[in-house]
Amino acid sequence: MRILLDESQLNEGVERLAAEIDSHYGDRPLTVIAIMTGSLVLFADLIRRLSMPQRVGVVRASSYRGGMKSGELTVDAQMMIDVTNRDVLLVDDIFDTGKTLDRLSGMMHEFGAASVKSAVLLHKRTDHVVELRPDFRAFEIPDEFVVGYGLDYLDMFRNLPYLAVLEPAEIEKTAAEAKS
Repeated sequence: MRILLDESQLNEGVERLAAEIDSHYGDRPLTVIAIMTGSLVLFADLIRRLSMPQRVGVVRASSYRGGMKSGELTVDAQMMIDVTNRDVLLVDDIFDTGKTLDRLSGMMHEFGAASVKSAVLLHKRTDHVVELRPDFRAFEIPDEFVVGYGLDYLDMFRNLPYLAVLEPAEIEKTAAEAKS
């Protein structure tokens, strides 16, 4: 496993992200929505650093479902709170293809949000398939599959306090263990 961002770097990045969001919103109330499951670690760290009044909620969206390549996006918004006439900040772990944030941003507007912005921990340097870009981001990373700090491979590695790139042998071992 090759560490891409250590715990200290991640903390500094989340601190910068929170400061940028605070600067943008000031003391205006904000509805902050975590895109589950990958963003939960970031979400917990981020909302504790934001100073404005907040309402928090979650929405489940998935496009990886056990693989390393993005597939069809599914969204379950049943647990989401009312966003009508509210400033909404969607928080996601990684901006890869952009499909997740693009679709969820559109949904927030359909649900009556006054404004919709997005914050991501990681912005992957790759070809994106949508025009939308995250409004706030902590880090730019190369086009590699990463785990840790909430991000997973086959539901493993979310608990790592750092961000890492899996080596081929680790990918094979994890896949074999998941099948057994």
